Amino acid sequence: MVGRAQGIYSLASLEEVGLLMTFNFVFTDGKFNGSTLNVLGHNPVFHKYREMPIVGGSGAFRLARGIATARTVSFNATTTDAVAEYHVTAMHY
Repeated sequence: MVGRAQGIYSLASLEEVGLLMTFNFVFTDGKFNGSTLNVLGHNPVFHKYREMPIVGGSGAFRLARGIATARTVSFNATTTDAVAEYHVTAMHY
């Protein structure tokens, strides 16, 4: 593990389960330790492929722009616990 996600979400759709998410990828190891990438966007959680914009960052990723794509690895309907995999493409200064 190179970091963690920290943030909040709110239900944001009438027709399907969709979330408005704002969160940070916080790097906790290696050369990017202490840097962040900031994500803000709509997440239709039951879609196979999801794409959310990267709207900023800090440290090594200052002024970052790009996309974060997500897929659900596992979901427990009883506990509502989920594991998601993210891939990030970002440009920064």
